Amino acid sequence: MAKLGGIFLLLTVVVAAAVPQAQGLHVESWATRLKAKKETVTNLQFYFHDTLSGKNPSAVRVAQAAGTNKSATLFGAVMMADDPLTEGPDPNSKLLGRAQGIYASACQEELGLLMAMSFSFTDGMYNGSSISILGKNQALNAVRELPIVGGTGLFRLAQGYALAHTHWMDFTTGDAIVGYNVTVVH
Repeated sequence: MAKLGGIFLLLTVVVAAAVPQAQGLHVESWATRLKAKKETVTNLQFYFHDTLSGKNPSAVRVAQAAGTNKSATLFGAVMMADDPLTEGPDPNSKLLGRAQGIYASACQEELGLLMAMSFSFTDGMYNGSSISILGKNQALNAVRELPIVGGTGLFRLAQGYALAHTHWMDFTTGDAIVGYNVTVVH
């Protein structure tokens, strides 16, 4: 029986190895392609418009803890966003894409947001591509660094970082315009 199992295994390996060559296909392993890949570094600059007020907000609160409204940091608030990304700080400047995802107030002692966002580009050479951010945003710091943890399209297998700085904020409504300077390795 062991001899029959060995023959079956040998036949499986031979057939698996022969099928691609029989079809005229060159099979290259994914890992080999990755080793040979030359990485590209791309720098992007754009503005994120997070609007919580008005008739058509781009971010809405979808959940909160029982004590969220008593917390100075709004600890426990969870927001869903579909924010425009523009070329300049003016909301009427050229639309480059959308920031879609969630952010939540995750710190009790400071305003610290946990962000899980996809920056999806809809214009120019990056149309159809996206980068993903996952990390802590200390929103009141002058400059914050957030990790790029992945991407799609031209940014497939992306890694890198985003530097965010608040361009403008209305502390009454929570509306904000945030400038992003992003370095992506892909």
